[in-house]
Amino acid sequence: MNMTPRSLIALAILAATSWPALAQIKIGVTLSTTGPAVSLGIPEKNTIALLPKTIGGKSVEYIVLDDASDSSAAVVNTRRLTLEDKVDAIIGSTTTPNSLAMTDAVAESGTPTISLASSARIIEPMSPKKAWVFKTPQTDTMMVLAILEHAAKRGIKSMGYIGFNDALGEAFYAEFEKFASVRGIKIVANERFAPRDTSVTSQVLKLSAANPEMVVIGASGTPAVLPARALVERGYKGSVYFNHGVANNDFLRVGGKDIEGAFVPTSPVVVAASLPVDHPAKAQAMAYVKAYEAVNGAGSVSAFGAYTWDAGLLLAHAIPVALKTAQPGSKEFRTALRDALEATRDLKVSNGVTSMSKNDHLGLDQRARVVVKVEGGKWKLD
Repeated sequence: MNMTPRSLIALAILAATSWPALAQIKIGVTLSTTGPAVSLGIPEKNTIALLPKTIGGKSVEYIVLDDASDSSAAVVNTRRLTLEDKVDAIIGSTTTPNSLAMTDAVAESGTPTISLASSARIIEPMSPKKAWVFKTPQTDTMMVLAILEHAAKRGIKSMGYIGFNDALGEAFYAEFEKFASVRGIKIVANERFAPRDTSVTSQVLKLSAANPEMVVIGASGTPAVLPARALVERGYKGSVYFNHGVANNDFLRVGGKDIEGAFVPTSPVVVAASLPVDHPAKAQAMAYVKAYEAVNGAGSVSAFGAYTWDAGLLLAHAIPVALKTAQPGSKEFRTALRDALEATRDLKVSNGVTSMSKNDHLGLDQRARVVVKVEGGKWKLD
């Protein structure tokens, strides 16, 4: 076939303009930037804007979608990102129910996904489907143990529980069932409420009647304030602990005096400046705080954005390794990226040190958690 000079020039221009698009790395993101989990999703979205635009010499595009705190929407977003946008990896979703719902879709497409939600059920027990899923937040097991250890040191012997009537609330309670008695703490009440409920009067009446020395609220975001407020209104004088899904300023603002004195197991990022100099999370936690607050204002940082930051650190570490095997946009690259994430060892992140394996898709240890107390409307390392 003979080609004219004009045809050759056109072909060269096409090749020059098409290659970068093929080489570009696409990261899909589905977050709860509206709905009950909005106070978690917004700092996550804000943090996406801080992640690197170039990794391993390749430009990176982040395609960000809102799932409205709805698990069905999270699945729809996941299928769009994998089937239409053909992303190389996914970050999200914000909540445990959403992340669990996404598992089939990410496994079917073979797309490595880093969840920003808490439950260990997202990655455990390991299976062919969960082999594609990773996570950055501390597990509910880690945080339940932090609560029980802290409470036991304070001499507490009984607890009541009120949590979401979803996967988060159930998974958090299941860990208390496993470990509370080991710490000498008896569970005397167990209640549930929905994230969109406006009253928990009946549940709190039952909790109050059981008279536990502490109440644990297994909920995330600002909806977690509801049972705490109802307990105050009933004159409850015991200790209150929360799930780690509340550690942001919106929770402090909405909770106000009703959460004063409460305890929360959370990310070291929340009290980064108070961490010892030799804490393994100190450097990355401070780097994240500086980057986030430079854009969003002093005091705006939260644990949830930090989980997104750590997802970015994991990808920035694994992508150059995967590029040695295959190019973005291919099944081979996604598989290589999954394998590179699994092979991550001793990576310092804003929550601690990550060392993953085929059976551990989180890789954090007990150094990745602290217990803070609400004092004067602020977080204080306890």
